[in-house]
Amino acid sequence: MQSQSKTDTCSDCGRTGKDGSLAGSTETKPVIEVFGLIEEQLSQVRAVIDAQLAVNCVKSGNDKLLEAFKSHGGKMLRPGLVLLAGGSCGSITNKHIHVAAMVEMIHAATLLHDDVIDEGQQRRGRPTINHIWGNESAVLLGDLLLSRVFGMCVNLQPQIIEIIADAAAQTCQGELRQILQRRNWQLSESEYIEIITQKSATLLSCCCRLGALLAGANNEEVQSLADYGLNTGIAFQITDDLLDIVGDEARTGKTLGTDFDKNKLTLALIHLFETADKKQRMAAKKLLQDGSVGKKAVAQLLGATGSLAYARSCARGYSAKAVAALDNLRQSSAKNALIETARFVTDRSS
Repeated sequence: MQSQSKTDTCSDCGRTGKDGSLAGSTETKPVIEVFGLIEEQLSQVRAVIDAQLAVNCVKSGNDKLLEAFKSHGGKMLRPGLVLLAGGSCGSITNKHIHVAAMVEMIHAATLLHDDVIDEGQQRRGRPTINHIWGNESAVLLGDLLLSRVFGMCVNLQPQIIEIIADAAAQTCQGELRQILQRRNWQLSESEYIEIITQKSATLLSCCCRLGALLAGANNEEVQSLADYGLNTGIAFQITDDLLDIVGDEARTGKTLGTDFDKNKLTLALIHLFETADKKQRMAAKKLLQDGSVGKKAVAQLLGATGSLAYARSCARGYSAKAVAALDNLRQSSAKNALIETARFVTDRSS
């Protein structure tokens, strides 16, 4: 799946060397192991993002801030899905690289804003931009990323622009809805799923849909990949919420306990409030409202009531739905990588 500027197309699932291994950049080992299949293309995505950030940055005096931001390397999950979705039903083109960079920039902007909202101190194993440079710089840097995305839309088809714009809007609406539901102890599981679908899963679905469309996939393939992305995104967010409670900051590389501190309800907590007896519910509310009590006590209660196990089971269920959505796609290395990615999101510890 090598991007080529002259033909704008590439062969299935990567260029191989004489020993059969994937050729390409080996400077950055992918966090998601199966992304080694698209390592070269992900390097190209990073180069596009760097080029967008480099525009007038020295002249404007933002070079040090932008260099600090670029050092925060992530999983590249969203651009990876754009590329693998394209490779699963066609060829990866330069348009895939361009769009993959755009969705990663949108995601990065949301993380910058999230860290301000949640008062995060660490992201991807490094101090957050807001921690070092202040909230104003973090918010405006996020806005800069989004403005660059606007400029990158110029040469895209209207359908592609509409999908990206809708996903970005859904992400913001989901985040806002979650904030407005803080301390709503009556929040239902279905409402929680709706919220995380908006704030997280819609963007992953968008990535897969775009990858398929840009590869010339038929309607059935496009829908299958969009469904795969949606279910993978729900599984990812349920797992992310679990890690906020039971994860190890040294392994996740980011500030944990922010959902706990902000009284955001997650699936495990919702399950507890829906199934526990009155005494357990009262104990949970007291723990959540008492700022002096650590998340460890909450995790113990969630474990004792089976709520952690329930949330993990639900995440695996959505991962299984994601894999099943790919049944009608032809067999390929890219399809296999998508299957492994769906399983990775629920098994990860970071």
